[in-house]
Amino acid sequence: MTAPQTPAEIEGAATTREASAGRRGARIRISAAWLAALYPGVCLAPLALSFLRPVAPAHAWELAAAGLGIAALAAMAVQFVTSGRFEAFTGALGIDRIMAFHKVAAWWVLLALLLHPVAYVVPTWLDDPALAMERMVAYLTLPHYRSGVVALAALLAVVLLADLRERLPWPYELWRASHLLLAIVALGGGLHHAVHVGRFSAEGPVELYWWAVGAAALAALATLYGWRWLRLHRRPWRLASVTTLADRLWEMDIQPVEGTPALPYAAGQFVWMTVGGRRFPLFDHPFSIADSPLRPGVSLIVKEAGDFTDTVGTLAPGTPVGIDGPYGDFTLEAHRGDGVLLLAAGAGIAPIMGLLRDLAARRDPRPVRLGYAAGRPANMGCLDEIAGHGERLDLDSLLVVEEGGPGWRGETGLLDRSRLSRLLEGLDPEQCVAMICGPGPMVTAVCDTLLELGVPMECVIYERFDYAGGRSRQDHRRMRRFLGLGAALALGVAAFVAMAA
Repeated sequence: MTAPQTPAEIEGAATTREASAGRRGARIRISAAWLAALYPGVCLAPLALSFLRPVAPAHAWELAAAGLGIAALAAMAVQFVTSGRFEAFTGALGIDRIMAFHKVAAWWVLLALLLHPVAYVVPTWLDDPALAMERMVAYLTLPHYRSGVVALAALLAVVLLADLRERLPWPYELWRASHLLLAIVALGGGLHHAVHVGRFSAEGPVELYWWAVGAAALAALATLYGWRWLRLHRRPWRLASVTTLADRLWEMDIQPVEGTPALPYAAGQFVWMTVGGRRFPLFDHPFSIADSPLRPGVSLIVKEAGDFTDTVGTLAPGTPVGIDGPYGDFTLEAHRGDGVLLLAAGAGIAPIMGLLRDLAARRDPRPVRLGYAAGRPANMGCLDEIAGHGERLDLDSLLVVEEGGPGWRGETGLLDRSRLSRLLEGLDPEQCVAMICGPGPMVTAVCDTLLELGVPMECVIYERFDYAGGRSRQDHRRMRRFLGLGAALALGVAAFVAMAA
């Protein structure tokens, strides 16, 4: 467990913190607005390049088929970047938002590529349905089109397996390996199909574009599974201790080995961690940092939830650890407010404790309100530490469990409207920032309630432990923006057809 710091320790660590903040600030991050503008531009660029090379006239349906295939293939390549592992592209969005977009974009890529061969046979279908079926069978069986068929099958498997991940009886590592391999087959097969079969991609600028896309994808893979593997071994960390915080809740104190630089993170961010001899990016798992940058090393609070997390309590001090990060924007540096509302449920206490510990270490003068929910009292950790932080902060805490037990003196129920209203008493909701972490249903309910209580939507920041998406008002607004990007691609394909016909 992270020990409280004395004022002298805080002052002595200030220089380190400022240096770390400087390194974080030096990182290049593309803003969300720029990313929203770049996405359709990158996906529609090959359609614009196709006008630089003359091709034989084609039916409008055939042009639509080509346009769908070209734009979707470019969007598929972009998926390699929107995996949350490239800080320059996704750092300003946060892991929750970028993974939600990754899933939504995968579905429209799949839809466009399923329509790609169908649109080619529509003109024939209108004249002779039997002949249209023969053409479709030829597209799916002739060797000339095989790479495209394999790519489409691989993409279908990628999307469906991702959607069913929580229901599959597979280890997480096996699912990740299959996801990666299928994605490589889908993109590689798609690029081969475009270059060797495509009317617009056979030669000229569009072909060069696809070669550049292939090179970029290889560079991304080399960075993820080559360079980062090397860094995990060149900059090793070790497990200093494992502490039991609550039932199936552990805290790992991880320290850098001599020669490994300090991690320049902000409280609330997360890292990808591997342990022992499995220090390879394919075997890493994301965990929020439950610590202040003022303390050496990093602390991770981990809840046992299956697969790797079930082994955390058995890890011995001295175990080699690989740390890749930091990632994410679930930080108070990125989201300012005159008052701070910290809301956690279950394992969501990890980044919330990181924020709280950092606020206490810096003796932040702002009012801080903490709401912490769990299923049972035995599931709650850090209670004594939370109470102790009240000596350094203007802190009020509300602890609530769904099922009470012997000796429990807190409240029973949920973080509902009445309890959230109490946490906001004495604060101006419009000047508060709310940091929320926990299971999807809790996040959805709390987000919407805070909006009803007057907290601005841009000040309600959340992070979930699943990527199934949510149904909060903020999620709906986000989905509308995602669908707007998809509509922009559809309009771009329609414009291509109108200009090329």
